[in-house]
Amino acid sequence: MIIRLIAVGHKMPDWVDKAYREYARRLPHECKLELVEINAAKRGKQADIARIMAKEAELIKSAIHPGDWVVALDVEGKAWSTPQLAKQITRWQEQGRNISLLVGGPEGLTPDIRNMADQKWSLSALTLPHPLVRVVVAEALYRAWSVTVNHPYHRE
Repeated sequence: MIIRLIAVGHKMPDWVDKAYREYARRLPHECKLELVEINAAKRGKQADIARIMAKEAELIKSAIHPGDWVVALDVEGKAWSTPQLAKQITRWQEQGRNISLLVGGPEGLTPDIRNMADQKWSLSALTLPHPLVRVVVAEALYRAWSVTVNHPYHRE
């Protein structure tokens, strides 16, 4: 199974890239994590946010592979504990499909992107900075995977 983290934003701080890569590297081949960066449009005082979000939505859609199970990261989604995420990973593997995890830009995902998702996942009721979301997702997936294989990384 390949999990694609499709995220709006690029040119992340070095600490973000290092942390993300570290957790992605730890995941095994059968649960591979890949990052797909969508360039965020420049936002200024006179920016047409609706047009920018629509363009980013089109780029997100084009990054989703046919047949992928689509999970939108959204504050209105379901919050999963680590054991619940581990069960999700097992279900995803049993489906035999790859996963597309979607992270929107500063304004979030457009309604049409949220509506096309097979699932919605909320990392937190807090608003997290987009660079941190990448690290949190990668670590959460690694920790949940470690639960599925009884790896000692996760200890309750």
